[in-house]
Amino acid sequence: QVQLAESGGGLVKTGDSLRLTCTASGFTLADYTIAWFRQRPQKERESVASLTWNGFRTYSGDSVKGRFTISRDNAKNTAYLQMANLEVEDTAIYLCAATPPGRVEMQIWGQGTQVSVSS
Repeated sequence: QVQLAESGGGLVKTGDSLRLTCTASGFTLADYTIAWFRQRPQKERESVASLTWNGFRTYSGDSVKGRFTISRDNAKNTAYLQMANLEVEDTAIYLCAATPPGRVEMQIWGQGTQVSVSS
C-alpha cells in the first residue's frame, strides 16, 4: 500500500527547533519530488518546501527561508523538514506529499502532524 506517514510534531516554545519526519512505504521515495505543506488555523493549505528527485530545493515564502530545511535519506525512504527558530505563526498541521517526475500536483499525501508553538 502506498503511504506517507509524518511524525515529529509537538508543542514547543518560540525559538525552539523541531524536525519532522515523513516515512514512505509502498514506493521508492527517491524517485519522487517530495514536499511539505502546512495548514494554519483559519488559513488555506500552503506550500512550505519541496525537493525534487534530482536535488533541487524550493522554499515558499520569506517566513520560512533560512529557518526551514528540507532533506531526504533515500536509504531510509524518508524525508525531513528541519525547522529552526520557530515562531507562533508556524503553528499548523504539517503534511508531506510526493509526486512522480513530470506531475505538478501532489499524488500521495500523508495525514499530517501537529506543530504548536507557544510564546
